[in-house]
Amino acid sequence: MKYSILDKSHDPMGAAISDFHRSGKAARLRVLSSMFEEDEMPVAHLFRQLAKMPRLEQKALEMACGRVLDIGAGAGCHALALQERGIEVKAIDISPLSCEVMSERGIKDVECVNLFDPQLQGKYDTLMLLMNGTGIAGKLERLPLLLNRLKELLADGGQILVDSSDLKYIYENEDGSMDIDLNAPYYGEVDYQMQYKNVKGEPFDWLYTDPALLASISKQCGLQCEIVAEGEHYDYLARLSLCTTVPLA
Repeated sequence: MKYSILDKSHDPMGAAISDFHRSGKAARLRVLSSMFEEDEMPVAHLFRQLAKMPRLEQKALEMACGRVLDIGAGAGCHALALQERGIEVKAIDISPLSCEVMSERGIKDVECVNLFDPQLQGKYDTLMLLMNGTGIAGKLERLPLLLNRLKELLADGGQILVDSSDLKYIYENEDGSMDIDLNAPYYGEVDYQMQYKNVKGEPFDWLYTDPALLASISKQCGLQCEIVAEGEHYDYLARLSLCTTVPLA
């Protein structure tokens, strides 16, 4: 995987976050995909207060403890909520504009760095990947790479808090049967591209993982997976921790 960060001229989400931070409003943040109709991400949602966060995110923040690494922190809403509780948190993102905003919002420890960059070191009691954290893997085949990288940053006795969704509902018929092509790539693999005003980002892969598959691959990587909460629409929060015994190869 590349260790790059985004160029400011190709950082649509960062541009939207910056506009909203400075003026309290933003234009449409468009979400494009070859698989779905065009959508829009409400920029104000990225600045939400704890009380307005989805229940799964509130649960994750309740569980966070010790030294926390907030991965893909965006505008910093989760890191701010933890910091206000007196928890030590480091926020990282590949968007330079987002990181500037987080610093201006008062987050004490912010770094613009790629998760896979070996220069990112340290041991954390809680690794937090919210707003579909498995998406960072991009493709199912890269999920073990993500999980093994997280293990490198995990302190003894630590935890990984990650949420995702099972996209099977997209392929579900009224009678409960599924129209999933088993010979096609995994149905949770999606491609996206974002645009804000005239700023267009590069296309990227994003992975949604069903809970059974996340548990299976976690086990292969020496992690045990516990589903700690489920949402109303096939979404869930998982807690991963180091297995007490290393699984056989």
